[in-house]
Amino acid sequence: MTDTAPFPAPARDPDALEMGTTLMPRFDASGLVTAVVVDAATRDVVMLAHMNAEALAKTIETGVATYWSRSRQALWVKGETSGNRQLVRRLRVDCDQDAVVLEVTVEGHGASCHRGFHSCFYREVPIGTPGAPLAFVETDPAFDPAKVYGTASGHAPGCDCGEDHGSRDD
Repeated sequence: MTDTAPFPAPARDPDALEMGTTLMPRFDASGLVTAVVVDAATRDVVMLAHMNAEALAKTIETGVATYWSRSRQALWVKGETSGNRQLVRRLRVDCDQDAVVLEVTVEGHGASCHRGFHSCFYREVPIGTPGAPLAFVETDPAFDPAKVYGTASGHAPGCDCGEDHGSRDD
């Protein structure tokens, strides 16, 4: 489990946790909280990631989105490679403090996805039509992953593990 030292332990009293004014994140057994990332201007959900205590504290301190890479087991500053840093305009916590929402402005090309799209959620599932193909809601990537990461997929060269690496913008 990841150290949660920068933050007080969650209150045992639900009212204190849910109605209080102290940030007391409820990290899961892996030491993480879920981070939903939203474009501050469009309100589009652009990414889903995870934060440990260090990533959350660093994000609050610097105003630059920092996450925990579950595949690499390391901190990851969003946009460090591509230049598409996420500048945090607002950070909200849910009622029981086990998830956060980051409202961000994205620098560079404005893309949050390792495939070059504005959002990692660039396809939608047709409702009422089981088995129908996914429909692209974004069709023009903002950048070419091959030029930024050296591979068209945004994954490390030779990677065929099938593991979700999260956004490769690390």
